[in-house]
Amino acid sequence: MIQTIKVFSGTSNPGLTESICSYLGISVGEARIESFPDGEKFLQLEDDVRGKDCFVVQSTCNPVDENLMELLIFLDCLRRASAARITAVIPYFGYARQDRKDAGRVPITAKLVANLITTAGADRVVSIDMHAAQLQGFFDIPVDHLLAESVLSRYFKKKKVADLTVVATDVGNIKMAARYASVLGGELAIIHKRRINGSEVECNEIIGEVAGRNIIMCDDIISTAGTMCSGAKVLKERGVKNITVGATHGVFAGEAIERINNAPFDEVIVTDTIPLNDGVRAIEGLRVLTVTELLGEAIKRIHKNESVSAMFS
Repeated sequence: MIQTIKVFSGTSNPGLTESICSYLGISVGEARIESFPDGEKFLQLEDDVRGKDCFVVQSTCNPVDENLMELLIFLDCLRRASAARITAVIPYFGYARQDRKDAGRVPITAKLVANLITTAGADRVVSIDMHAAQLQGFFDIPVDHLLAESVLSRYFKKKKVADLTVVATDVGNIKMAARYASVLGGELAIIHKRRINGSEVECNEIIGEVAGRNIIMCDDIISTAGTMCSGAKVLKERGVKNITVGATHGVFAGEAIERINNAPFDEVIVTDTIPLNDGVRAIEGLRVLTVTELLGEAIKRIHKNESVSAMFS
């Protein structure tokens, strides 16, 4: 590996950064990150980055604002230290769901965050499954939007699920579900849902035949798990066999863990874009897949000015 590359880690997911650096055959960049007694963050780079190609790996997961602020400080620090190019590697992009005005007098926070990251000094952004592909257009710098479908599909292929139906959790999820069904050789079904509030949904209609089938439900994120759990209950009532849930980002907010433990899931699959606490890891049937190779290969290609999109050809 060319020695002009430096990969640094924020405090949100250091384990993932270490795995990425191991894949690249380099050491994690040295930096000192501390908090003052009043809560302010202090950061000092302990590696020379002048003229280097620098990457910062930081998921803006819970605590979202603290991790976001740390990322901005890191980017500003690298810019002022004369790094040649700065890439913000954000495995999980917080605030991605606030991407439009769906009511009066509300902000478009995803655009605000994109502006902050650009202003802080990022020359490029790498992220995985940003909830909506159009978020790439919120940035005025290049964005490499990676898809974890390849990671999940590889796992499902090895399982060789018979009588498979991939179920879209809502209308907006149809394209993703259709891609999984095509790759895995399964049928496609759709759940019609009605959102009651921010954490509760009602699922009562299913388009497609599911009786006697093995089900895979895939989404980009499991947050409160309301959609997944409500859908699984209806699927069981319709006579399905096993139900496997797969998602890129395991946020598991609010009552998610309790809901999942009470839901008829046989397996719950997430990736390591977000570090999981002991409560989440205690979920029965939980399996965590790594995005190390996905991110590591993207970083290597960016550093060598090679095509990133070719990874998904």
